Order: sequence, then C-alpha cells, then structure tokens
Amino acid sequence: MKNFEISVLDLAPVKQGKSIHDSFQDSLSLANFTENLNYNRFWLAEHHNMESIASSATSVLIGFIANGTKKIRVGSGGIMLPNHSSLVIAEQFGTLESLFPGRIDLGLGRAPGTDGLTAQALGRNPAIINEQFPRQILELQKYFSKENSNALVRAIPGEGLDIPLYILGSSTDSAWLAAELGLPYAFAGHFAPEQMEMAFNIYREHFEPSKQLDKPYILACVNGVAAETTEEAHKLSTTLFQAFINIVRNDRKPFSPPVDDMDDVVWSPMEKSMVLQKLRYTFIGDQSEIAEKLKSFQEKFNIDELMINSHIYDHQKRLDSYDIIRKAKDSLFKA
Repeated sequence: MKNFEISVLDLAPVKQGKSIHDSFQDSLSLANFTENLNYNRFWLAEHHNMESIASSATSVLIGFIANGTKKIRVGSGGIMLPNHSSLVIAEQFGTLESLFPGRIDLGLGRAPGTDGLTAQALGRNPAIINEQFPRQILELQKYFSKENSNALVRAIPGEGLDIPLYILGSSTDSAWLAAELGLPYAFAGHFAPEQMEMAFNIYREHFEPSKQLDKPYILACVNGVAAETTEEAHKLSTTLFQAFINIVRNDRKPFSPPVDDMDDVVWSPMEKSMVLQKLRYTFIGDQSEIAEKLKSFQEKFNIDELMINSHIYDHQKRLDSYDIIRKAKDSLFKA
C-alpha cells in the first residue's frame, strides 16, 4: 500500500450560539494544532450566503491562517474561479505568496459555491462557465509566468512566482480538464462521492505531463470523525448528519450540537437515504476503526493525499479527532 499525505479542509464553520469571530479563532487554533501534528496543508473553501460557513472571503482568511502559522501550506479548496476576475485572483495569491513564500496553494473550482440567486449576484454567467473556467486557468498561468513581464496587463505581485495550481472537482468533467492541463486533481468526496472512482480513472489514464507536474497527483477529501470510543465518535458525527439534512432541506442555519440519536431529529426515509449517499466516505470511529477505514480507502483508490473535513461541534473534540486520525494514519506505516 502506497503511503500518502494527510491534510485539512476547513470551512470556518459557524456553530449555534457562537460568533463568526469565534469561528475564525477556532480555524486558527485548528491550523496551529494540525501544523504541530505535521499535517501537510490547510485549505479553506469558498462558499457564499450560508449562515453555517464563514469562509466566503477565502483569500483574506488564508492570509489570517498563514500569518498565524509557521510551516503548514495554506490555500484554497477552492477559489470558485468564475466568481472572480483572473487578474484579481492572480494579484491576491501573488500577494499571499509574497507574504508567505513557499506556503501558498491555489485550488480552483468552477462551481458557484452557493445558490443560483447568489451566483447571479456574484456576476457569473452560467452560459459560458464551461469555456470560461479553462480559459481563466490559462490566464492565471500566464499572469504567474515570468514571460508575462512584457505584456500590457501584468499581475503585480504574482508575476514570476511559483504558486501551484490544483483543479478541484465533484464530477468527471474536472478530471478531464486536470488531466489535459497536467495539474494536480482534488476530488470532493466529502459531499459528492458518486463519480469519484470514475474521475480518478479518467485523470490517471489521460494525464499529460506539464511544467508543474510530470505524473498524476490525486488528492481526495473525505469526512472524518474520530474519538476515544466508537460510541462517542458516532454521537459527535450527528452534527455532520444534521448539517447534511439542512443541505437537503436548503436550510443554511449554523451547525447544531450533537444528539444522542439521529432519529430524534426526525428525518424522512428519503432524506436519510440522500444523506447517507452523500456521506458514503465518512470515517467514523476510534483509532483502530479509523486506521482500518483509511487502509481500505487507500487500497481501493491509491491516492497521494487525503484531506480531512471534520464537522464536530465541540472545538476540543474536533482537535482530538484530528489527533486520532493522525495516529491512525501513522500506525499503518510504522517501520
């Protein structure tokens, strides 16, 4: 079994009874904690118009996290590129890389990260997204290149900086694009697992080497809820399950505390089926169970990096979960 890196996906979750300021402080605390555990990178995701997620100004929050840490890579998982001007993103990430050299990642997605009405408010044109997204990636590569120094439009800061790009996806469309451009590929298995295996196969089979990457690099994101006991882990995971019920119901309220029994929340059979399908790759359990699930996942998908998203209401329990997951992963590769 091939060894793999582990990393963190954070959405700056907003919890019932807590402020957004609390969310940002918890994110920084998590970044410091996981840095000390030698997690590889800490990514933040762009979402809009959601009371439960505070990472909408993703570039600003990346700067806050990078400034409060020392060595962990910090980046976007991702920037929803068609929401923005390519030049503005080049300048923002050029600024971040200039402030924190060698530590900034730029993960790029094409989805809006929100509902249709808010997508309109962001200025997106859905009719041209499929051609706009690949074109914008090429624009970013141009702005970051040294060769752009003679162009009439330049990214300052940004020009000449080595800022690795990652293509994010939740379907097979992004796999084709990442393969064609020869870029690392990150899949959102934590909420859209249905096409993950097919997407990885497409990416590997059609990968074309590039200046950034000579062979495929795959990053998979999953949900992880670990605790000292199986029973505690399953109770903690009810915050995640409630959050996904809210997604199904289009209810964007802050994250809820855990409950003893999910059936007490009252979800319909259809809602339960939809949530369980979306959370297919959710690792819940104690250290030994997490290790077994990591092993099974890696034997099936043979990835290069696993990114963990952990919706746990109690902040200390969330830190403990990442500690247990780190130990579980390390136990698989003891000398």
